Amino acid sequence: MGTHFQSSREEISFTISTNRPFTLYEFNRRLREEMENALPHRYWIIAEISEARVHHQSGHCYLTLTDKEPGSKSTLTAQAKGTIWKRQYQEIAQYFEAQTGHKLRAGLKILFNASARFHELYGFSLEIHDVDPTYTLGDLARQRQETIARLQTEGLLELNQQKVLPEVPQRLAIISSPTAAGYQDFVAQLENNPFGYSFQLTLFEASVQGMEAVSSIKAALSKVTLQQQAFDAVVIIRGGGSQTDLLCFDHYELASAVAQMPLPVLTGIGHERDESITDLVAHTPLKTPTAVAAFLIDRLNEFEATMEGVFFQIKEAASALAVAQERRVALLTSQIQQRTNTFLHNRHYQLECQTRTLSDKPQKFLTSEQRHVMCEELRLTHAVQQVLRTKENKQHQYSQHLETCSLKKMETGQRKLTHLEHCLQMSSEQRIQKARLHFQKNQQRLLYGAKDHLQIKGHQLQLLEMDVKSHDPEIMLMRGYTLTYVNGKLLRSLDQVTPGDLLQTRLLAGTVTSKVTKTKEPDLFD
Repeated sequence: MGTHFQSSREEISFTISTNRPFTLYEFNRRLREEMENALPHRYWIIAEISEARVHHQSGHCYLTLTDKEPGSKSTLTAQAKGTIWKRQYQEIAQYFEAQTGHKLRAGLKILFNASARFHELYGFSLEIHDVDPTYTLGDLARQRQETIARLQTEGLLELNQQKVLPEVPQRLAIISSPTAAGYQDFVAQLENNPFGYSFQLTLFEASVQGMEAVSSIKAALSKVTLQQQAFDAVVIIRGGGSQTDLLCFDHYELASAVAQMPLPVLTGIGHERDESITDLVAHTPLKTPTAVAAFLIDRLNEFEATMEGVFFQIKEAASALAVAQERRVALLTSQIQQRTNTFLHNRHYQLECQTRTLSDKPQKFLTSEQRHVMCEELRLTHAVQQVLRTKENKQHQYSQHLETCSLKKMETGQRKLTHLEHCLQMSSEQRIQKARLHFQKNQQRLLYGAKDHLQIKGHQLQLLEMDVKSHDPEIMLMRGYTLTYVNGKLLRSLDQVTPGDLLQTRLLAGTVTSKVTKTKEPDLFD
């Protein structure tokens, strides 16, 4: 115990030696000075924005910038914080959005001019002075072309266009936000169409702008797929918005999901300048929600006009056919009437001849049949009497046989029942005897086990008692150790005493009082 105390004092002495270590603030200040000397200029840097946040009170913009491994979308190779101060952020953000159509947001790759900064409390960051929008435009165009090329390679670019749109698409699955103005205009135009056409609209709610729109619309498409038999087509609509709000419709995952839908997809995203990749893979891309509604109404109107033309053609053909059939029926009626008169005349003559022939035969036939019936009646009466006598004899024999068999079976059953009772009694007695023996064995085993357990626990208690006694301070004093107190407190470090203090040293027998005249720090290098 004394050796361990001495080692701790040596370690404490080492940490407060003349070679004093830096505090964290001192080290960070030194690091800031070195960084400002090593990187004094501004530099053009390429990075991707993974997070963008504008502080609502100060107006400063705080970015999280990342760099990823080439060909990978998730493996980070570098990350840093970026700051655009309020005085520059408004000018940079307005110019960037005017040139690219996008706000500074997560997912964009930018080329920016910045200087390195290091703060003692907040660490390393990049102070951004300018952002070049032409680089971002080129990167977005490259990403768009890569997505289109990937869809083309995978055979998805024209896949949905091969789906057959029904001539009368009335059962529509709508994917939109219920509060979007474009959705309200779309529904109003379909319900108030001048032709009175009826549409069955089912809304699948989804977010149609922002980064969460991709997963939200994909989830809605999955729900429609599960109910595809209930719909004729899928309609994705939203109102107008900025170019940034529409960027989600250029996402590969969303375009791939639209292309592989089992139903034809119509889009009315609400843009006027550019066509999104989702529009490219859709069956029928239209500019606005109202344009989609007009397309559907026009399609039903065209089908109605076609059906009216077909109806007039059928009507004219039916009229001509009716006239021809009328003439044919009149001719057939005349021919049938002539043939019927001739047939009836011939049959009337034949009937008269047969009547004269048959007038003498009925009496002879009736007399012969009466004799035959009487003979058959006598024969049947004799046969029935013989059958009844035979059945009575057989019934008497069956009764005697059944009585004999019943007696034999009752005797056999009685013997089996007696045997089973004896067997059950013997089996019960044997099981009771086995249970008693088993109980006696377990009783003895428990008694022996309890005695062994009590002996083991008693031995453990004795060992614990010896261990407690070995740590008793009185025993330690008997071994030659002492305890030193200063001002009533146990002395553990030189920091507790100063020259002139009185020390009380406790021995095994008695106490020694001494006075401190000088203290000396241990020199580890002696």
